[in-house]
Amino acid sequence: MTSTDDPTKTAAESAAPTEPPASYVENQAPAAGYGVPGILRRGRRDDLLKRGSLALRGLGLLFSLLAFIIMASNKHGGWRNFDKYEEYRYVLAIAILSTLYAGVQVLRQVHELSTGNQLFSHRNLALVDFFGDQVVAYLLISAASSAVPLTNSMREGGDNIFTDASAAAISMEFLAFLVFAFSALISGYKLSNQSYI
Repeated sequence: MTSTDDPTKTAAESAAPTEPPASYVENQAPAAGYGVPGILRRGRRDDLLKRGSLALRGLGLLFSLLAFIIMASNKHGGWRNFDKYEEYRYVLAIAILSTLYAGVQVLRQVHELSTGNQLFSHRNLALVDFFGDQVVAYLLISAASSAVPLTNSMREGGDNIFTDASAAAISMEFLAFLVFAFSALISGYKLSNQSYI
């Protein structure tokens, strides 16, 4: 028997673990990202990212659809028809493509939010979102920037309804580019954090 052993303790009492001091327990409290508060915070953040992504893609759908409608209806006879210019046909084609992409993404996300079921695996969806947003954003800025010089040269001769409509369609594509660029940032965040919202 050592000098530190208490002879009055029973074998069960000496085998039972002693409680650590209160200061040790306080220092060993879970970090902010763990436990129930961390789970709740992460759930709120994931929900916010889902809704933010849906809102951005909804705006992208709106701007792309407006660019498509404005450019497709920009026919005023003679040289004032959009289909006579390759740059404007490119603007229209990319507006159609981005409208379709945004429409499919919005429908998918609405379905996921309303039912709670995902159509594909988390990893595949994260990759499609990330690369799809980037490709569509690149195509939108490419189409808008290709049509700006033509529109500017036409406006030097005087503004008319044709050049105004062309400028409006280009502006809608530029706004859609900004929206999809922000959406690509969210998609990249989700992919890098393996959260696959």
